Amino acid sequence: MMDAKEILKFLPHRYPFLLVDRILEIDGDKKIVGIKNVSFNENFFQGHFPNKPVMPGVLICEAMAQVGAIFAHNARGGMEENKVFVLTGLDKVKFKRPVEPGDQLRIEITCVKRRGPYWKLQGMASVDGKLAAQAEISAMEIELA
Repeated sequence: MMDAKEILKFLPHRYPFLLVDRILEIDGDKKIVGIKNVSFNENFFQGHFPNKPVMPGVLICEAMAQVGAIFAHNARGGMEENKVFVLTGLDKVKFKRPVEPGDQLRIEITCVKRRGPYWKLQGMASVDGKLAAQAEISAMEIELA
């Protein structure tokens, strides 16, 4: 549904912090599915267990939050020029298996609760149909100065 060029319209992130490659599906204000292709060329693999490279859990959470931001922008009717979503909290974070170079991280986000500018989302990240990480994500829409 959305390629890298479209994603750049929704997120202020740029290399090396843009962690979403594609959006596969958006189901209105219920669900979104995004993809992060994990390449050995990612700069974090140079220092994160070089002999057994593993994607840092905090970056998996950030990828889930970025897909969540695209979801929230879309669910509220599009992106406003001077507003962004910022991560305000992570709860019930669990890492189930390592994410390694060559993996394709499938990220599913569902809306748990929405109240004004505040959002609570459920994130699930999987590789080959096996759960790699999950988290409850809190985010807030803010205006850029």
